[in-house]
Amino acid sequence: MMRRPNQAPPMNGPRFNEWIQSQKVRVIDHEGENLGVMYTREAMDQAKELGLDLVEVSPNADPPVAKFLDVGKFKYEAQKKANLARKSQKTQEIKEIKMRPNIDDHDYDTKMKKVAEFIDEGDKVKVTMRFRGRELSHGQLGMAVLQRVAEQVAETAKVEAYPRMEGRQMLMVLAPK
Repeated sequence: MMRRPNQAPPMNGPRFNEWIQSQKVRVIDHEGENLGVMYTREAMDQAKELGLDLVEVSPNADPPVAKFLDVGKFKYEAQKKANLARKSQKTQEIKEIKMRPNIDDHDYDTKMKKVAEFIDEGDKVKVTMRFRGRELSHGQLGMAVLQRVAEQVAETAKVEAYPRMEGRQMLMVLAPK
């Protein structure tokens, strides 16, 4: 049996050819036909005749399942599939909206449009109420504004973190339902 020159055993990905450890494997040929259980050496010889590799696709089965495949092509297809899955995955970001306790109605409406937009996109929204100077002694005004925000987005979002003070600001986190 000839070994491949200067090739390290596969550390990531499936075992193939001489790195398959079991003596017997269930073999599936390149057309998807089940050839049954045979010795690994015999299966490798058949794969070599076809110009392919014997690749272990299900190592935990009893006996392990191996296919006649081109290893490079198999790894490339697996990598492409993983990249596509990673690309289609939606990451949830936390967007921040900053307000003041004495916010005007028009400013409030503008901020609420952005909050609704962020929630519709599937992002979480952190609403920050900033207090300056004497406003800090009137925390109930900030709490009232945050309660108004929570009521207004009640159909599309839920309050994930209820309003709490952190230093000179009051925070509330909204998440899409």
